[in-house]
Amino acid sequence: MNQEIKCFGCGAIIQNQDEKKIGYVPKKTIDNDQILCQRCFKLRHYHQLSQTSLTKDDYLRILQTIGEKDCLVVYIIDLFDFNGCQIQGLVRHTGGNDIYVLANKRDILPKSLKEVKLEHWVRRQLKNEGIKPINVKITSGLKKLNFDVIYDEIEEYRKGRDVYVVGVTNVGKSTFINALLKHYASVNDEALITVSEFPGTTLDLIQIPLDENSYLYDTPGIVNSHQMTHFVKTEDLETIIPKSEMRPMTFQLKPEQTLYFSGLARLDYLEGQINSMTCYFSRYLQIHRTKTINADQLYNRHKTLKMEIEGMSTIDQMKTYEFSIKNGKCDIVISGLGFITINGKGGKVRVHVPKDVWVLKREALI
Repeated sequence: MNQEIKCFGCGAIIQNQDEKKIGYVPKKTIDNDQILCQRCFKLRHYHQLSQTSLTKDDYLRILQTIGEKDCLVVYIIDLFDFNGCQIQGLVRHTGGNDIYVLANKRDILPKSLKEVKLEHWVRRQLKNEGIKPINVKITSGLKKLNFDVIYDEIEEYRKGRDVYVVGVTNVGKSTFINALLKHYASVNDEALITVSEFPGTTLDLIQIPLDENSYLYDTPGIVNSHQMTHFVKTEDLETIIPKSEMRPMTFQLKPEQTLYFSGLARLDYLEGQINSMTCYFSRYLQIHRTKTINADQLYNRHKTLKMEIEGMSTIDQMKTYEFSIKNGKCDIVISGLGFITINGKGGKVRVHVPKDVWVLKREALI
């Protein structure tokens, strides 16, 4: 093949020499007008994931090319996993270009949460990360929330320049771009970017014309290896990634009681008064309450807890984090899995997670 052709689904360079490498297609499909690589074809039609050889350095290399351009950066953040989906050093990588933040997956959070309050919370969190966006918009790629405003603002802020859409894996970049394509360009489903719950679906820059002289680029999702989504079995991703509005579950915990989030994580209430703990996780994730004195044995038996981390047979293999809870509400966040809102009355909690998964305490979102 003399001319470089890219898969319109994931952006990988098309090749027909090695079936195990990204971008492979059988020779007979090379002459098609729109070429979908074998990996994207299997994802769309059979929901099968083929592993790739791309590394985090490959993703960062692609991201760093943005810093060499004069462009508008559209930074998409997952509201459900806000802290887990941050790109470390974003401002440095993007070279000081204007950043327009879209806080996505509004449809996952409770409808009672006011949009203005949510936007102010996002702005405070971004300030803590050293990000000063040109603007912030709350949205849902699935529901096309605020799309008319977002489209107009992108046109205003880009000032004729190219637009690069960035974010970590699974924040909804490709879903957002596909929704724009369907809404404004009336494209059919066969011409859309490949979307799935599997991390790393987009593999290279996907170029979409905006006008005669500029383009919108969908970039590969940066892999944040501290998210729980990178530790669970592939078949469990659909269970832990929420697809619709969460149903919060509230537990009144006494000291020396424990909550298990399936077999993936655990929270021990070590000391304090009886306290209200509201859990925001996928509605399909099993949450189990037990006495802390029995919690180790429960995990090690693996009879009650449905999902587990492959290769982790005892609770001692997990890492622990401890947090003091002061007066006032706060969230305990488990990166890539969910968060627990605690009505702080003083006390202490311990969280058990796989050793590379991040856990943190933050200002309450809800």
